[in-house]
Amino acid sequence: MPNPIKRTVFFISDGTGLTVEALGHSLLTQFEDIEFKQIRIPFLDSIEQAQNAVSHINAQGEADGMRPIIFTTLVDQSLAAIVHQADAFCLSYFDTYLAPLEAELGVKSSHTVGRSHGTADSSDYKKRIEAINYTLAHDDGITDNGLEEADVILVAVSRCGKTPTSLYLAMQFGLKAANFPLIPEDFDRGRLPGTLERHRSKLFGLTIQPERLHQIREERRAGSKYAALPNCRFEVAEAEKMMRREGIRWLDSSTKSIEEISTTILQELKLR
Repeated sequence: MPNPIKRTVFFISDGTGLTVEALGHSLLTQFEDIEFKQIRIPFLDSIEQAQNAVSHINAQGEADGMRPIIFTTLVDQSLAAIVHQADAFCLSYFDTYLAPLEAELGVKSSHTVGRSHGTADSSDYKKRIEAINYTLAHDDGITDNGLEEADVILVAVSRCGKTPTSLYLAMQFGLKAANFPLIPEDFDRGRLPGTLERHRSKLFGLTIQPERLHQIREERRAGSKYAALPNCRFEVAEAEKMMRREGIRWLDSSTKSIEEISTTILQELKLR
């Protein structure tokens, strides 16, 4: 097979860089045959830092033998101008979107650094922190107390992605997400664990291909009954049987990202 094309990508911001990184990722994932080395440069707020960034970018381009790509959300035009001097292909979020939006609205923007993370969203921030705390306290069936507060309750056999999905829902959307494992004792009893039957409208199930589950569990507990393929097939089959019987909506997480799983949950349960 030919060697994959490799390119270095810089995400540069006057803040955390999470916004520009999310923007860049959404575009880069469309190029499956290219291997991207990704470098984030956050909190760039001085001329010296901008010049150092340019030196870093140019040195990386010389090492690669190919100019890097830059995604930037720098608001300060003097700093942005310095970064644009780098020998790189530069995409500016504000140049691409803000200027056309100003033209459409007929109003100049404030061009304020860190505007998207100001005090206006403090209530949202507080809500997310509360959701994260709730989710951590209700991870993996730790307790069924307070489930009336949950926005969603995930159920699945162990290692289907319940915990990372729950935390993503809490961190990204401020949703209180509990999760419960489905274990052989539940299958023997023929009923959902704890008091979940009272909260049926909040339940959402995850399943997975047994072969994929076997692979994941082998990495955790190699050679155990827990990881054995026949046991994985049994648990998955029983969990799916239970979810069908209980009328729980569910999806196969085998080939889906946490983002895809979470989006499906939001749509299916009509959460906002």
